[in-house]
Amino acid sequence: MLKPEIEDGQASLADPQFRADVLAGLARRPRAIPARWFYDHRGSELFEDITDLPEYYPTRTEVALLESLCPELHQLTGEGRAVVEFGSGSSTKTPTLLKCVKPSAYVPIDISGDFLRESSRTLSAAFPDLLVLPFEADFTRTLTLPHTIKDAPKLGFFPGSTIGNLIPLAAVDLLRAMRGSLGEGAMLLIGMDRIKDESVLVPAYDDAQGVTAAFNLNLLERINRELAGTIPVDAFRHRAIWNDDRARIEMHLEAVRDVSFTVEGRAFEIAAGETIHTENSHKYGPRDARIMLRSGGWTPIREWTDDEGKFAVILAEAQAERPAP
Repeated sequence: MLKPEIEDGQASLADPQFRADVLAGLARRPRAIPARWFYDHRGSELFEDITDLPEYYPTRTEVALLESLCPELHQLTGEGRAVVEFGSGSSTKTPTLLKCVKPSAYVPIDISGDFLRESSRTLSAAFPDLLVLPFEADFTRTLTLPHTIKDAPKLGFFPGSTIGNLIPLAAVDLLRAMRGSLGEGAMLLIGMDRIKDESVLVPAYDDAQGVTAAFNLNLLERINRELAGTIPVDAFRHRAIWNDDRARIEMHLEAVRDVSFTVEGRAFEIAAGETIHTENSHKYGPRDARIMLRSGGWTPIREWTDDEGKFAVILAEAQAERPAP
């Protein structure tokens, strides 16, 4: 995406989809803005800080799983695949995977271009013999991957239970887009967070240090910066709620007082107690995860979980379509 610069208090070169999503999201009821817009450079940095928090179990649990499953994964995937990581961020977990599968190339895909290039340089230094091809794009749609890896067998990598940020319909659409991008015969290694007690889930998204709150509120800062917004950020607070009916953590920005503001000259009013819904993090049971993968065109072939069953890593394959019996 284009990174806007502010001149005389006005936004310049804002991403048109960001503008459209924010204006539509603030106008709708209930108000909601897609979570993908968290990840400007500052938002990406804050998320990396979140992954180190003591309350945030998914990252350390998944890293431990990746380390333990490596020998079996190497046997299942073989060497020489091109690893394509969707939403790579800082690629924290990627070195573990690259050491394990010994790929022919690595293609990190992310919407935050500056952060993508920084992490790609770091990874290239750590793996000097590996071809690294950073790809700035929105991976929620089918992509034409770099020609260099056109004929290589591919292994998609989608860690962190990022799939949980999407409602089930959109998650299935994303899995289908990934299949379209990677092609038949490709494999996908995906992390999925499990359903567990609310006492574990809520603190993971509302930490004692307030890092997740800063991450959530940074969305308002970004709107002010890139869309000439006048939102009083101190008029909102972060909320994390477990929605048991939908098996998801919801993040909201709640107005603590009545507030009026503009975004690109368009006026909005939010009453005290009203919220802007900013993120979902769905949790999946084993059967739920397999059904969703199959719906998206992926056949699960192996699943690993930690001893407490908190988190799962699943290897799936884009097998040829078979006629119905």
